[in-house]
Parts: sequence; C-alpha cells; structure tokens
Amino acid sequence: MSAKKTTAKAEPAAAPEVAPEVAPEARAAQAPERIRRVEVKHVSRVEGHGNIVVEIDAQGEVAACRWEVPEAPRFFEAMILGKDFRQVHQIVSRICGICSIGHQLTSIQATEDALGVQVSEQTVRLRKLALHAENLQSHILHVAYLVLPDLAGVGSVVPLAATHRQELLNCIALHRTANEFSRVVCGRTTHPQRLVPGGFTRLPTTAELAALKKELEGAVPRLLDAVALVASLRAALPDFQRGTEYVALHSPTEYAMYWGEVGTSLEEQPIPALYYRDLTNEYCVPQSTAKWTRNKADSLMVGALARFNRNHRRLSPLARSVAGTLGLKAPCANPYMNSLAQLVECAHSLEDSIRLIDELLAKGLRPEPAPDIAPRAGQGVGAMEVPRGILFHFYEYDTKGRIVNADCVIPTNQNHANIQKDLDALVPTIKDKSEAEIELLTSMLVRAYDPCISCSTHFVDLREPETRSFVRFVRAQGR
Repeated sequence: MSAKKTTAKAEPAAAPEVAPEVAPEARAAQAPERIRRVEVKHVSRVEGHGNIVVEIDAQGEVAACRWEVPEAPRFFEAMILGKDFRQVHQIVSRICGICSIGHQLTSIQATEDALGVQVSEQTVRLRKLALHAENLQSHILHVAYLVLPDLAGVGSVVPLAATHRQELLNCIALHRTANEFSRVVCGRTTHPQRLVPGGFTRLPTTAELAALKKELEGAVPRLLDAVALVASLRAALPDFQRGTEYVALHSPTEYAMYWGEVGTSLEEQPIPALYYRDLTNEYCVPQSTAKWTRNKADSLMVGALARFNRNHRRLSPLARSVAGTLGLKAPCANPYMNSLAQLVECAHSLEDSIRLIDELLAKGLRPEPAPDIAPRAGQGVGAMEVPRGILFHFYEYDTKGRIVNADCVIPTNQNHANIQKDLDALVPTIKDKSEAEIELLTSMLVRAYDPCISCSTHFVDLREPETRSFVRFVRAQGR
C-alpha cells in the first residue's frame, strides 16, 4: 500500500542578516593568528646548496631559526685511500673549482711534512704568488658578482651593467688579471698543473714574471675604484654585532697565508698546525651534511675578517690604506664586514705579489727540477689560508708512499656553526620586518661568509645500507 503524499506549505524566507561594516584594523584583530614562515631554498649567489628557515609564532616570537645544508656528501678522503703520494694533490684539487690552488698547495704541504721534504726559498715565493693569485681571483668574484648586487639593491650583477658600467668593467678586468696571474704561475687558471711535492714541474719565465708585475701594478687603480664604489654603498651593510672566536694562521713576520701556527682570539699562544683537531673539534648536527666545529666558544669564524682581526698589523701599506677608506677597524664583530676585509686582502695580495716578483727577478730564476722523493711511512699536516679561511689536510702514508688515512677540514665547514649562531642573534632583531626583508637580511648574512658549501659536506649517515656498500667498495679499491 502506498503512502499518501502530502506537501507542506512553504514559509516565507527570512531576510538575510546584513553584517555590520568592520574597519580594516578591527578585521585584522579578529583574523586568526598565524605563524609567519620564511624559507629560503636555496640561498642564491653562493656556491652549493644551503637553506634558511625562520618561523615567527603568533605571539611574534622566533619559533625556529635554522641554517641547513642538504648537499650530498663528498668522498674525497675515501677516494685517495691507497693512492700514491705523487697523485694525491691532483685529486684533492678537484674538491673545489674556486680554491683548487689552495687545496693543492695544502695537500702538497701535508705530503712534504709526512715525507720529510724541504723546498727552496724560490719555491716558497712562487707558491705564495700562487696563493695570492687565487685569493685575488676568489675575492673579486665574490665582492663584485655576489655581494655588490645586495649593496646596490638589485637581484643580480646584470642590472649593474646599465647603472655602474665602468665600475663593473673594472671588476671584470681585475678578475681577468687574477686569472692570468694564476695561469702564469700555475699553468692554468684552475686545477694547477705545475705544483708537485718538492717544487714545480715548470717555472714561469723571467719575461712572464716581468709582464705579470706590470699587469699587477696596472690593477691597483682598478682595485681602488672598486674600493671607492663599495665604500659609497657601505651603508647598505647592516649594523649587526656578534663577537665570536676568530681563528687564523699566525706568523710573527708576515700576514700569514702560506705558513704559520694556528692562533685564536681566545687563546694567548698559537698552537702548531699538528694539533688542529684539538681546535676544530668537528661534530655532526641533524640539519647538515657538513660537520660543524667549535673550540673555546660555541662557534668560531675563519676567513678574511678573522685574518684581519688577528693579523691586521702585518698588512701591507696599501691594504691598511684600503681598510681606512672602507672604515674597517680591528677588532670588528660585524660578520657582514667580511666582504670589506676581502677587499683589504685584495690590496695586500697585489702589493705583496709585486714585492715577491721583485725578489724573484732580483735573485734570478734558477732551474730547480723536482726532487726524487723516496717514499716512507709518516704522517703530515698542511695548514694554509685559502680565500674562505684556514684549510687543514692530514695524511698518513705507508712505507710505499700510499695513503692509509686522510682528513680534510674545510673553511666553510668551520664557519657553519658560526653562521647558525649569527642567525640566532640576528633574527630576533628583525622579526617585525616583512618576510621579504627577513629573507634579504638573512641571505646577505650567509653570502657575507662567501661559503663554499659543496666542499664542506663530509658527513654521511653510515646506517644507510647504500652508504655502507659504497664505503666498502671505495675501501676495497684503495687496498
């Protein structure tokens, strides 16, 4: 039986309620509170991949602040296991395309230390020239192409071709001079060919050195133009102060780059490079495939600013003049000023290189065939100041002159913890700024360190099966 269908009488619809008008300020007050998040993935105008994560909670407090390194780890220390001492320096120079000269020189220094090899004064002078060439090459690249856009308020170096054409051309010419400098001394602009344990396979000619000296002298006015430009834009660098432990090579006779003991701002006496592990104290953190380091303080800083703070009294006259023009005084606790310290070092590298060439020309270049080195068991440490800070290489050789143990501590690896501590101190002071401003100021801070992130990634989780298999394979090749 079917039910009877009935239809209810529809009631008239109620008139919709009209919400009262709310002022914008009141709407903002009524809106649900939210977490503000700034995530920079990946920081631009640096070598390698690094992330910045900042979170501001609903109460306006910093809930998170992280410097992350997600780069895949490097296995150079494993690659050289079992390799002959004549091969090692060529392999490790590939750790970095920017600091290949520094890695090669530090490697050779460690090998010579392990095998008891002494080199001539001529070789030392030429090696110092090679290091100055790389310092000039790297610092100009960083300041002109990576930092200058921030100071000029643009996103890259490209717009500067229209607004600062002549100044940019000067910087390009300086970089070209540095490249030629590297070629004359090392055989080419990157991954040197001529440097070997005990000396050089080929020396630059007297004519090449004389021409190089003339070019370096011509580069001085260009550098001073670049210094004047940066000085005019200096106000764009934030006034941020955070003191830390500054670590650099120390020498009583010179602005230490090629050789010296390791000095820190928190210890009275420098220590021999042999004890570098007591100072670096590497450790791992979850957010980074690069190890961090610390010594007396929670973090330490290496690089141009650390060298300037530790050794400014040993700078050349031109470098001290440039520091005055830039308003850079020691001690300086503003990490943003590392870029200014790099310009100061450019002046030092130019002036000291001219002096070294004069000494080589006055004494006359002597043919010095690389010595026939007898392999032996031994351990050695190389410590050298490369553009981003102090670099350590440690090698252990067996009786046949083959690597059985190796350790490389990269400058950026030493700076990572300090970058984090700087961000921890900086972000609370800028938390009320817009997300765009927070992104810019934190990115500028990271860029100031001129990090070579890829070179610093030496940590790997050995619990991963694929990693264990790879390590076993590499070790088997070494045997």
